[in-house]
Amino acid sequence: MAGTAGTPGTPRVLRAMNDRTALDLLLEQGPLSRTRIGKLTGLSKPTASQLLARLEAAGLVLATGTTEGRPGPNAQLYEVNPAAAHAAGLDVTPQRIRAAVADITGRTVGHHELPTPGRRSGTPVVQQVTDALDGAVKAAGLSRADIHRLVIGTPGAFDPNTGRLRYASHLPGWHSPTLLDELAAALPMPFEYENDVNLVALAEQRLGAARDHSDFVLLWNQEGLGAALVLGGRLHRGWTGGAGEVGFLPVPGTPLVRQVTRANSGGYQELAGSQAVPGLARELGIEDLPQGPYTEVATALIARAAAAPDDDEPHRRLLRTYATRLATGLASLVSVLDPELVVLSGTGLTSGGEVLRALVQAELEELAAPRPRLVVGDVREHPVLRGALESALATTRDEVFDTSR
Repeated sequence: MAGTAGTPGTPRVLRAMNDRTALDLLLEQGPLSRTRIGKLTGLSKPTASQLLARLEAAGLVLATGTTEGRPGPNAQLYEVNPAAAHAAGLDVTPQRIRAAVADITGRTVGHHELPTPGRRSGTPVVQQVTDALDGAVKAAGLSRADIHRLVIGTPGAFDPNTGRLRYASHLPGWHSPTLLDELAAALPMPFEYENDVNLVALAEQRLGAARDHSDFVLLWNQEGLGAALVLGGRLHRGWTGGAGEVGFLPVPGTPLVRQVTRANSGGYQELAGSQAVPGLARELGIEDLPQGPYTEVATALIARAAAAPDDDEPHRRLLRTYATRLATGLASLVSVLDPELVVLSGTGLTSGGEVLRALVQAELEELAAPRPRLVVGDVREHPVLRGALESALATTRDEVFDTSR
């Protein structure tokens, strides 16, 4: 019996597979000629021509320019149509919501930042989300209806069993049990939510230091200390979404913190979080501390310590002590997970660069039996937002590029 149109191996499915391969190549390598697409996919010239005609008619590719500077006649080049679809991402913190819109190629075309300090009894969360999204959509010259999918990144995680945000008591207004239903009613596009550190790991996996790695831990230190766990190429979120909430981890060197979710802190956060760095600097006799929020102060101190000469003992001790503190918590993580790679991310870690990384690597090798390679994260500009966009784009491309339907 002949298979139906949707059965694997039938002409429609094979065409769809070839179409997706060609679209992915165009995304990865930029404009390509028909001949080049044929060589990369193994398709004959007639088949490659039919494929491109089909994708052009579907609005998925555009003819753009010709090859120049090569022997023989110029060849027509093709690229993915940037306007084929758009996706959006939101990065939520207690101080602001940062929103962006990207076209299907991944290029950011609209950006907006909405300050939200002190809004405990002010603008409802749903309106904050829609206002931030609308600002980015307007900046992109689009409307809400043009957005195919939205991903929202927040501290903590929405418990899949209850639909309520956990592990982020410092995010006012986001803990209502009806919030997700309210957002679904207000937004015309499908949306997903994800832990902010998980999104940073996704950005590093797709664009940065963890490319081609399927087992890694990302340690994040900025406003808070957290981790993301990627096992077998997939994010491990845990039963309640709390996998990687390592700031709550009890560690040697600090008193036990009880009722951690109420305190929104724990031993590892108290030991190695950004807020611990200014106090540690004072203990070591460093008096000329930078001014500003603790995250900025910590970032500046770590950067200064990493650049300090060998005879600047207070700053060198600051960096060594901080590296030991970071390695103390990391030792527990790598002892349980034995990852291939550890990515250090967030300004509280990346500001120390290679100097801090090497110190943490040496300390970790003393404290844990597994010895994963440590690297500094590559995605520095708005990494949570970039991860949200990458997540939204991945699903959008799967849906829009599926030509078998």
